This record gives sequence, structure tokens and C-alpha cells, in this order.
Amino acid sequence: MPLPHLDRPFDYLVPAELDADAVPGVRVKVRFAGQLVDGWLLDRADDSGHTGRLAYVEKVVSPEPVLAPEIARLARAVADRYAGSLADVLRLAVPPRHARVEKDLRAQAATVDADTSAADTATTPDEVSTSPTPDTPPTHGVAAAPSPSAGVGAASEASGPTGVAAASHPTGPAGVAAAPDPTRAGAAPDASEPSGAPAPPAVDPRGWRDYPAGPAFLRALAEGRPPRAVWSALAGEDWAARYADAVAATVAGGRGAVVVVADARDLDRLDAALTGTLGPDRHVCLSAALGPARRYRAFLTARRGAAPVVIGTRAAMFAPVDRLGLVAIWDDGDDLHAEPRAPYPHARDVLLTRAQLAGAAALVGGYTRTAEAQLLVETGWAREVVADRATLRARTPSIAPTGDDPQLARDPGAATARLPSLAWTTARDTLRVDAPVLVQVPRRGYLPSISCADCRTPARCPHCAGPLALPSAEGIPACRWCGRVAAAYACPECGGRRLRAAVTGARRTAEELGRAFPGVPVRTSGREEVLASVPGGAGLVIATPGAEPLAEGGYGAVLLLDSWALLTRADLRAGEETLRRWLSAAALARPASAGGRVVVVADGALAPVQALLRWDPAWFAARELAERRELGFPPATKMASVTGPAVAVADLLAEARLPDGAEVLGPVPADGDRERMLVRVPRARAAALAEALHTAAGVRSARKAADPVRLQVDPLSLF
Repeated sequence: MPLPHLDRPFDYLVPAELDADAVPGVRVKVRFAGQLVDGWLLDRADDSGHTGRLAYVEKVVSPEPVLAPEIARLARAVADRYAGSLADVLRLAVPPRHARVEKDLRAQAATVDADTSAADTATTPDEVSTSPTPDTPPTHGVAAAPSPSAGVGAASEASGPTGVAAASHPTGPAGVAAAPDPTRAGAAPDASEPSGAPAPPAVDPRGWRDYPAGPAFLRALAEGRPPRAVWSALAGEDWAARYADAVAATVAGGRGAVVVVADARDLDRLDAALTGTLGPDRHVCLSAALGPARRYRAFLTARRGAAPVVIGTRAAMFAPVDRLGLVAIWDDGDDLHAEPRAPYPHARDVLLTRAQLAGAAALVGGYTRTAEAQLLVETGWAREVVADRATLRARTPSIAPTGDDPQLARDPGAATARLPSLAWTTARDTLRVDAPVLVQVPRRGYLPSISCADCRTPARCPHCAGPLALPSAEGIPACRWCGRVAAAYACPECGGRRLRAAVTGARRTAEELGRAFPGVPVRTSGREEVLASVPGGAGLVIATPGAEPLAEGGYGAVLLLDSWALLTRADLRAGEETLRRWLSAAALARPASAGGRVVVVADGALAPVQALLRWDPAWFAARELAERRELGFPPATKMASVTGPAVAVADLLAEARLPDGAEVLGPVPADGDRERMLVRVPRARAAALAEALHTAAGVRSARKAADPVRLQVDPLSLF
């Protein structure tokens, strides 16, 4: 059930006419509180521990067992970790049913049946999809179960089954306790494999040779062992090809893989790399952007075991894969990996939990390294895969800041200029040798923030006090919040009517650089249009973070402008996020030996700038983690945010039996008239904190409290 106080399985009887179709993992309809609701059948058993009267399952919606046992156990573990409900996690894990897709796949299976012999009929794709998997308990017996949608009586298959299912284990996720021991980094691959099995085929480590531990990592994957690695990619690294190598090694060892990336552009790169390495039809792509039919078709393909590899955006973190051998995530610091729907899980944590439960290998990679990834290394859960310093120096471009003492001595205006002389001359010299220049600008638009030209007071909307912006050189100031224009704006402080730029966006930067370098092609890549690639000749590319296109042969120069806009954000992860964006852009530059240069408009003494200059994200991550440990911030501790109306937040915290040592911080203002309280505990008490908050939410749910409260464990933003 999606309600916290009903977050448990319920037992139902299976009528004889549904016995064949009522297998674990199918969607069902049952009566709950007098209403017909959607649910999942979690398990079948000969007997029920319930002593009262049991109702019957009303209908098997589809004989397709879309909920794999492994995913059901994972969903329960994720719900417990994030103080959420199993129903909410299952809504994220299994896409909404698309009946036409199921019908088409059955028709295809029937065609295959007609062309095969009777001896082969038992293994057709159709029967594979409707038969219990090897991990499924026996399907004879009595128990089944329910799960309504947005509440009792509000079920809707179109919006996805958000309720829980039935099972014969009312005490909860019994399967979790039986999972392989996650604490053993060298756990045996699979006890079911014969000891005399032939050695797996050799896998060419290719680009992994640049990392001393890389070839050993691939060998372990090919042998079916579960290595766990945190990989720091070199500048210019074809990360998609390296991930394809790791997946190929896993498949060569007879296992499957799940790889999660942040956005559609990364997914396209990985898709092309895997197609080239594994061949066509050996993997499927899962993404919410595919649309309901294509996404459900890809999901069923994976569930039926037709493809051993699933790649995708965060929608793929729960993808069913037979004999899972590897889970991998690229650029885990990207905030797109955080699910915006309850219970707000992060793809990295879901995949690591999955690796623990399945005894699978794990790969966390990126040009940078998050504090969470550093914690995996420091606790010994994973090993780092990094290049030696000689290889690093050979692959890294020349990097220089504009705010250090030598530059200030030559150019005193470099401390305040938006494009200091070093950045300008670097761009000019690069264009002269017919090479492209990438300019990273943190803000999109033309002038996303303006101020009074006389007194520098920020220009705000007279109606809602939102920030005013200019859409173009001839545009009229308009509010970024309510959209109202302010054609007759006058500064409330001095009465001035002239406006100046407070923050310069990507389009204004393109306009300025186009005037500075006449005759040079200028391209922009951002929210309106994201370029995949650009030619290798002379040209200027103005891009916002995350939208930088690839350049043929690499960029001759990369300019990182407006660093203050990233470094001065009021966010715990400001430094980490700044370095992530810088390294992602700098990685597109040519090596220093080929003339590649990177100029960052920032003070060279800052820690993120130092990490960029040395290309040492591991050092910065260790420093960041040490500071957070000293201050008591995640991931060194566990934090949960409780957000809602003040009375509702106080009510929930009063009901919660918080573990010993819990600190309650706040309140701090949230959006609207709501407030936020933070609860902090040591990592060892994380499970107790999640349980206490979920139980308190259940008490309020049982009382039918009117004001909702949002619970988030490990929120990305604390302030």
C-alpha cells in the first residue's frame, strides 16, 4: 500500500481458475477496504499465517511476471533505506503496463512457436516470459496480494501500480537476509557453477592498460568475480568505450550488466560504444524519454532475458537482468541521478545496494570523484582505479589560472575582468592554428541577472520581487519568476533607469566573442539546443555546463569563465560540483603535447583550482570528505530532512522515536510557508533513523493527518 501505515504485504487466496497465471511478479487486482485496487503478487505459499478470513484475488491483469524476485527484494531494501514505502519504489522500478506491447510480443512469440519443433516449444520467449524464473518459489498454494495506486480506491494502471503486493511473508523482506554477503569484496561468483568449468575467454583490456589496476579489474569481471572499483578517468578518455570493455568482460564471464548514465547524450554515446563492442541486439536502452510503448518493450526484453545488458538513465537502475554480474554508473555527482519522486533515491546508492544484494561487481566512474565515492575507497568497500602520474602528465592539457600572482603582475585587471588577457590571447593563438575553442559559461540566456547601472542594486520585479533579466540586446526587462515585463523599470534606491549586466549568459558571451574575433564561426550549446559534436577547425563554442559538444581531434583551448558563479553558491557541494564541471570540460581538450590549453578564470590558491591544475580529483575528494567528517555533514554522517508546514513537522518529530545520539537541527525556511528540520545521526544508526521516521509517518497516516510532510534521507541540498 502507498500509505506508510499499510506498508506491508497482505495475504489473499488464489482461485483455481487463476492458478496457472498467478505466478510471483504478475500484476493483480484485489479487493481492499471494499474497493478493487491494483497490486503485485509477491509470493505463493501453501499456507498463510493469517488466522482470519482471506479474500480471493479478483483478477490477474497480465500473465507477464514483470516484477523479478531480485527487484522485489531490492525495492524493499531501497524503501527501508530512504524511509519510504515499497509501493512508491515499485512505481519507480516497473514502468506502467502497455497492453499493445504485450500483445505484439506474444504474437511474435507465437510466430516463433509455429516455426520450431515441439521439442523446442518449452523454451520459446513466450513461455520464458510467463514461467517462474529459477529464483521464484513454487507457485502452488494459496497466498497472493494487493496494492492500490494513489490510495485505497484510487488505483490507476495508467499511472503505474504504486501499491504493494501480496506475499506469504508478512514480516517484510525476508529475501534480503538471504542475499550474498555484501561485505566480502572477493565473494565467490556463483556456487551453482561447476568447479571444472572452462576458463572464460580472454578480454583485451585496451584503454584500461593506462590504469595499473585496470586489466586486473577486467580479468576479475571475465572470471565472474565481483570486483568493486572507483575509477578516475584521464583527460581525453573515451569513457563510453571503457565501460563497453567492462560490460563485454562481464558478458564473456556469462553474466549481465546494468549501466546508468545521467542524460540522453551520454546514453547515445554508450549505446554506440556497446553496439560496436558487443554487436547489435545485445543490449537494450531504458529511459523515460523513450515514451510508454518503447520503454515498456525494452523493459520486457530485459525481463525475458533476451538481452544480457541494460543501459539507461536513472530509470534503468531497477532494470531486471538475469545473472547480474556488474552495476556501473558514470558521473555519479550529476544531480540528474537523484530521483525527484518519493522516496527520492539516488541511482548510485540503489546500484550499490543492488551490488550488495546480488553479489555483483560495481564500477563508479567519472572525471571527478564525489565524497561518497571517496568514502567507498576509504572504508575498503571499493578500490580506486587511477593512472600513474607519468601517464597523467602525458594525457593532461596545460592548465593555468588567471588569478595567481604572476598573472596579476602582468595583467592587474585579471582579478576583475571577465575575459582576462591570458584567456583572450589563448583563444586568439588557438584560432590562429585552426583549432576550436570551448568557452564554458555557468549561466544560460543573454543577461539572466541585471542591476541598476548607477548604484548596482539588483533589479527586481515590482510585482513579485523576482530577478529581472534581459532576453536579448534589444529586449525588454522581464521577471524570471512571474514573466511580467518591466518596460518602465526605475531603481527603487536611486531612481535610475539605466541597467547593466550583473550576470552574463551564454548568448551574450557568444555575442561579445563574435565581435572580438570577427569571421570566426560561433556556436552555442545549451538548453535550447545541445550540440553533440563540432568540426575540428577554427571556431568558438559557447556552452553551459553539461552541454559541451565533442570536437573532432579535441579542443585546442578551453576557457572556464565566471568561476565565482559556481564557487559562491550556498551549497554543501559547491566546490565538488564546480570541480566536476571544470574537469568535464577540460577533459575535452587536447593533451599539452598537442597544444591543448585550459584557462580557468579563478584564483589559483583555491582548493578546486588546485585540484584542476594537478588533475587530482582524488586529493580534493579526500579533503572534502575530511572536512565534512569534521563538521558532521554527509556522507560522513547520515542526515534526513523533514519538510512541511511547521505544525506538521513538529508533529512528526514528536511521534518519531529517534535513535540515541540523533541531533535535530533547524528549523530553516523552505519554499512557500513551509519549513525544514534536519535530523543527523552517525552512519551506524542510519537504518534506525529511517525506520523511526517511517514509523512516525505511519502514525500520522493512520490518523489521516491533513498536512503532508516530505521525508528525504541523504538529500542533495541541505540549505
